[in-house]
Amino acid sequence: MRMLWLILILVLGNTAGAQEEPASQPEDEVERLSLAALLIGDGNYERARGVLAAIDVDDPDVDRVRYHSLDGLVALNLDELSRAEAAFERALEAGREREEPPADVVWLYLAQARFGREDHAGTLEALDGADSETTDLPSVYLMRAQSHWQMGDLESAWQVLSKGAGRFPDRAGDFTRQQVHLLVEQGLYQEAAALGQRFMAQGEATANDALAIGNALREAGEYEQALSILESARLEDSDNVRLARVLAQTWLELDKVLPAADILHEAARLDPALMAEAAELYRRAGWLMQALTLNARVIDQSKKLKQRLAIFIELGRFDQAAGMESDLVRTGLLNEEDIRYALAYALFKTGRYEQAESHLARLTQDDLFRKANELRRAMEQCRDEPWLCT
Repeated sequence: MRMLWLILILVLGNTAGAQEEPASQPEDEVERLSLAALLIGDGNYERARGVLAAIDVDDPDVDRVRYHSLDGLVALNLDELSRAEAAFERALEAGREREEPPADVVWLYLAQARFGREDHAGTLEALDGADSETTDLPSVYLMRAQSHWQMGDLESAWQVLSKGAGRFPDRAGDFTRQQVHLLVEQGLYQEAAALGQRFMAQGEATANDALAIGNALREAGEYEQALSILESARLEDSDNVRLARVLAQTWLELDKVLPAADILHEAARLDPALMAEAAELYRRAGWLMQALTLNARVIDQSKKLKQRLAIFIELGRFDQAAGMESDLVRTGLLNEEDIRYALAYALFKTGRYEQAESHLARLTQDDLFRKANELRRAMEQCRDEPWLCT
């Protein structure tokens, strides 16, 4: 919508030079309106509002169309949608009163305010108020389609999206993504996947297009279709970290942990923050040595130590797990009771029962408290019959 905003600023900023000023209008009122337009153009919305507040809008010589249009722009940019809608409506009413309609772009801003308020019928009404040349913008096509969609008129939404894709081929991805979402919403998953694949095959789609289409199918539970699109896109853009994350999540939702781990491992070379997630997935997949190798490269110390403790215990390296006690104290991780229990378990497995008991005594969570009692019984048995615990 930025282009519309610039058009309106130009229109409102040049009004003074385009019209003959009434002899009775004070020069400073004209200047204030021009100043407000300039301030809005520079993003100084609160200052613009202050300038507009100094204008006597009841003065019959004030350009009320221009005033209310600027007031609406300020409110719109401050996300005050109700106030913006009312201001643009007053601008249109003022134009009707003087039989000089304001610029058609005011209708578009009225539509934007109503769209933000989810008044979709009002949005369409406002869009129909502007001429076809003014509404010939990709953002307007998308707004109109979304409004039809939200009102349940899916056929009209589809027609608008198809027309927009043909009218603006360089923005075809925006329209196709919406069409895929529309098909998914109707449960037409095969059709959605086919449309996505056709669009991708044209060679004009970006990785972000594939990401949006694949994610829509994933959220609809169509994992195989999503994988087909996402894997193809990844071959074209292997450095797209967002694409890798969505692809990994899709594999996880199919309970395929190892492929997800491999994908995040590769993506971690671009985003080191993913190393911990990749290591955790390898741990879940049972690839413990690989998990331990990647854990050494995790930057976040808390994540690193928690993960390492779990890996050591799963590997049966209880001496190494018990040896982490000072690090766990230093980082404050023993404040987490599941970590404290894991350490106590490692101490028990290495025969350090008194140290284990000192940690078990500090557990308060119901589930861990029960586990602590079971561990105490095991320690008591080991004391009585040590040959059972060697």
